[in-house]
Amino acid sequence: MPSTFCFPRARRFGAAGLLLGSTLAAACGGASDGGNMAAADAPAPTADTATLSARSVAIGGFTYDSARMVPWQSSVTVPGRLMLDPSALETIGSITEGRITHVLVRVGDRVQAGQVLVLIHSHEIMDARGALASATAKVAAAEAERDLATSAADRAARLLEAKAMSKAEVERADVGKRVATATYQQAIAERDRALALIDHLVGSGNVPALADEHDVLIRTPIAGVVTSRAAQPGTVVLPGTPLVAVGNPDRLQLQMHLSADAAAGVQVGATVRFALTESPATTMTGTVTRVAPTADTLTRTIEVIAVPKGGGRTGRAESFVQAEISGTGGAPALVVPSAAVQALEGDTVVIVADPRGEGLHIEAVRVRTGRRAGDHTEILSGLSPGRRVIAGSAAIAKAELIKRRSPDGE
Repeated sequence: MPSTFCFPRARRFGAAGLLLGSTLAAACGGASDGGNMAAADAPAPTADTATLSARSVAIGGFTYDSARMVPWQSSVTVPGRLMLDPSALETIGSITEGRITHVLVRVGDRVQAGQVLVLIHSHEIMDARGALASATAKVAAAEAERDLATSAADRAARLLEAKAMSKAEVERADVGKRVATATYQQAIAERDRALALIDHLVGSGNVPALADEHDVLIRTPIAGVVTSRAAQPGTVVLPGTPLVAVGNPDRLQLQMHLSADAAAGVQVGATVRFALTESPATTMTGTVTRVAPTADTLTRTIEVIAVPKGGGRTGRAESFVQAEISGTGGAPALVVPSAAVQALEGDTVVIVADPRGEGLHIEAVRVRTGRRAGDHTEILSGLSPGRRVIAGSAAIAKAELIKRRSPDGE
């Protein structure tokens, strides 16, 4: 009787090829006639099913999920951008009229609260220092007048007790004391006002070595990073002219614009999944905090704002992202991971998996699909809830089933 030989075939499919090769090796392992007859007598495998050995399962690297009934949650995918949280962004403007002499920071510099950013040569600080000097002199004069009037009133009171002065003269001395005291208090108020103005123009904290007494010091009220700088030395500015913007780079928010139809199912509290365009494999989550009540007059879109979760760095401001916003839940639907749905030679199938000892029995179940949202797909018919499905590496399992369909087993 002639011997039967098995010839190895070329491996062309990566991990799928290894899986097919392991199956072929198992099929061609017997060399005796008895083994061949046993294989011939065995029933032919059911179409679109296969039993994989433990080694084949390990090579395939499958991951699993299950078909389950859940409230259908629509979703919409839109581009977006990360931006600094406006509550953590401070645009610092000029507080005086004058000429910029020095700009001490550049875009990207990290600054501390109270740090001097810009020096402005201004007549206002010169006038304020002159007013302070005048007010200080008035305080000294008013203090002397108050002390003299207090002394005269006390002496008049003693003379009245000794019947050496009339009551009218004592009353005049007391009035003089009150007037002198009021004048002194007014001088103190003027001095404090001059001090407050200087403190407003100079601030408290370290003074740069470049500054002189004629410079107004522009300080940042918050710590953060310089995000923009409009100030240029030599420029004449007015009160309110923007100079420098400082923001907290760790406090970001996600800005998206949706059409009116897409925004209809989006509510505050909805979950957002997003990834940076340059790192699409890294997915982050956030929560919708604001849905604009009106459409933008130019784009006719609805602005949606979300805050990333976790508190850690999620990217840099002005980075672009691809975001998926989950809408509100609806009626229950049977869903599977979208990766589990495969096209098998014209059929739409889901590959289910059942353990067989240390191996795995797989079967392509024909299904009819419905809606698709994000990473999940609705199953309308063909699959029952609770079935274990292959979600990861489903293409490798499909390759094994395609081989079983081939007449020569390739």
